[in-house]
Amino acid sequence: MRKVLIVGAGQAGLQLGLSLQAHGYTVTIMSARTPEELRSGRVMSTQCMFGPALAKEREYELNLWEEDTPKITGLGVSVAGPDGDRVLDWVAPTGEFAQSVDQRVKMAGWLELFEDRGGTVVFHGVATSDLDSLARLYDLVVIAAGKGELVQLFDRDPEFSPFTSPQRALSVAYVHGVGPRPEHPETIAVRFNAMPGVGELFMIPGLTLSGPCDILFFEGIPGGPLDCWQDRPGPREHLDRMLDLIRRYVPWEYGRCAAAELTDDRATLAGGYAPVVRRPIGELPGGGLVLGMADVVVANDPITGQGSNNASRCAASYLDSIVEHGEQPFDRAWMEQTFSRYWAEARHATTWTNTMLHPPAHLPEILGAASRSPAVAARFVAGFSDPAGLRDWFFDADKARAYLASAATEQAV
Repeated sequence: MRKVLIVGAGQAGLQLGLSLQAHGYTVTIMSARTPEELRSGRVMSTQCMFGPALAKEREYELNLWEEDTPKITGLGVSVAGPDGDRVLDWVAPTGEFAQSVDQRVKMAGWLELFEDRGGTVVFHGVATSDLDSLARLYDLVVIAAGKGELVQLFDRDPEFSPFTSPQRALSVAYVHGVGPRPEHPETIAVRFNAMPGVGELFMIPGLTLSGPCDILFFEGIPGGPLDCWQDRPGPREHLDRMLDLIRRYVPWEYGRCAAAELTDDRATLAGGYAPVVRRPIGELPGGGLVLGMADVVVANDPITGQGSNNASRCAASYLDSIVEHGEQPFDRAWMEQTFSRYWAEARHATTWTNTMLHPPAHLPEILGAASRSPAVAARFVAGFSDPAGLRDWFFDADKARAYLASAATEQAV
């Protein structure tokens, strides 16, 4: 059976490796960190995954934490007014449940599962020079490490990369002790709190090393009051600063955070990156070709929660392209076609994400209509599971208003 090397052990690389393994491929995964190092390291992301992505994991029996992880069944939206009070607040069902598993838990567990199922893992960082000799040993080399030197193999695609700097300052804390929203005490929901001109606060139920938790996640507009992490505060100060910002800008969330405590001393994260789309093929100094995947080639801002979902889409799409290709060579033409197949899905998430970073003038009309119409709310929330469903109405003001008018008419009948 054909031999595949995957460099990078995140959502995309491990999902692809484990699913190829199930199809009988000989797969080697290179990981910069061992399971023990992952579990003892810092949190890496927020990773809320929606129904279609979770279904891909079930298909290959990768859903090891499904029973222990809170099942997210709703998504709520609140909008702050000029005086800090809420001018909008609603919650709608997600349809299929969503879940967020700390990547320290998940990636460590999947690495061990991959080895248990007979796969080979090499725990070592990889430089471009290393790949020249390694690539000759495999039929296909896939780069799934979205950070570091290897990303430089893939050129930025200016057509689909409108930004050259971070569009949000990101700040995360995993905590225990957050209570339910009093308005919806029985609904386990992701809360999306928008502060126009300031940024966003997401509150995401999840699972971490020490059990169920909540993830506090600020997205701050650069230069604004939420862009305040350059001094890299220690864990306790980081949380205290986040709680103070919640008190000042989203006070309706502050009460349920009064007893919040960090899940561990590595449960905070701050930073930012410029969203980017890169060309999918990297050429090694010796002439060999490697295929980029997930964040290597499509890195969106996390404002729409699509990072891990895109990684899952990419792994599933690449799996199909590899298996369908049989014994034919994995040449440049195939790599281009493989990425194009994935991009046909990923472009919708990219368009949506870039739109939400600089919201259109008609967005308040959509969110306002959703507070009055369950159908509008459900259609907006469905975009988190399938961003392609937004293309026919969300992005264009005239199409959006036509849909909102029809939804209002149907509700009135």
